Amino acid sequence: MTHTSDDARDGEQPHPEPAPAWQVQVDLPTAAATTDLGWRLAAQVRAGDLIVLSGGLGAGKTTLTQGIGAGLNVRGQVASPTFIIARSHRGPASGPGLVHVDAYRLASLAEVDDLDLDTSMAESVTVVEWGTGFVEELAAARLEIELLRTRGAQPTGEPGSDEPRTAQISAYGSRWAGIDPTEVTG
Repeated sequence: MTHTSDDARDGEQPHPEPAPAWQVQVDLPTAAATTDLGWRLAAQVRAGDLIVLSGGLGAGKTTLTQGIGAGLNVRGQVASPTFIIARSHRGPASGPGLVHVDAYRLASLAEVDDLDLDTSMAESVTVVEWGTGFVEELAAARLEIELLRTRGAQPTGEPGSDEPRTAQISAYGSRWAGIDPTEVTG
């Protein structure tokens, strides 16, 4: 599913995308490694941050978000919000909450706008699965993470192992420019 901006749909040229402050690739041999990356991301994010996730069905977007939620110590089980579109998880008194959105079923920017995501940005980390082309304007800075299955790779055979994946992380905006990617990826 490819999303485009309303400007592009109306025949206008979309605004050029600024170059990322940095990009890094992380190998994720197991689901546990994907969850661990979420924990490491949680140590770096703060209220107001936007994370846009992309990747095929079953690529690990929700698993990564579960790791972020666990690292933020949010309340409630972080599960795929596919059918309810968005879930809010309260954070601890000293930390941000988590807003977890699945934009897969949304067909327009107007439907995204109806979610009023901008009203919760100040007190939460917002993670949007399938949000590419829909939510980038919510925050001046963001992380975009594309999860890809590693072609030709075989599961390790270890308990709890699954198909290896790769996360391609792109950081946009001044918020992320001063952060060393190894602080995010471990």
